[in-house]
Amino acid sequence: MSRKTLVKVCGMRTEGDIACVNAARPDYTGFIFDPARKRFIEPKKAEALRQLLNPAITPVGVFVDPGMEWLSEVLSVCPVPVVQLHGAESEDFIKEVQDRFLVKVMKAFRIDTRQDIEKARKSPADLVLLDHGIGGTGEVFDWTLIRDIGRDFFLAGGLNPDNVQEAIRRTCPTGVDVSSGVESEGHKDPAKVRAFVNAVREERTL
Repeated sequence: MSRKTLVKVCGMRTEGDIACVNAARPDYTGFIFDPARKRFIEPKKAEALRQLLNPAITPVGVFVDPGMEWLSEVLSVCPVPVVQLHGAESEDFIKEVQDRFLVKVMKAFRIDTRQDIEKARKSPADLVLLDHGIGGTGEVFDWTLIRDIGRDFFLAGGLNPDNVQEAIRRTCPTGVDVSSGVESEGHKDPAKVRAFVNAVREERTL
């Protein structure tokens, strides 16, 4: 029996980006709250965009090694049900975020070796995301490292409309995450977003 592969489109910054995802209807979309990242968005602006988001799409807040104070500040302005952690956050930190803010935590892992897969497998996070690096690099990691991870995971890193079906066939992820792979000149491209989501919908995971 096949199952639906979930889709997350990350890096929302403009009303045009929101229009793209509202039209294509991925399952998740991400707002990046790390000031060091080029797709960073201020919490107030993110909240204004979240209000425009189709209610069927789950918003995700993306952070890199945040302090609890910053997390609290952002979530008080832009409440999201899922927090994605993209740094070196500890297991204790993940649990504290879950307990304090009553959100699901998606923990990203840079995959270079089988040991990285093992760390992801043991994580207390609600969801894990396997990526090439810090995210948004547009580079693919060695998918053959993903064997018997033993839990649901999202796949990221270098995905685009042309390779996402192969990625799904080879790794059988719970979901896929894309950002730069559906952009043109630094902004979400409506045709690319639609093509990516359609490609995923057409490729069912066994």
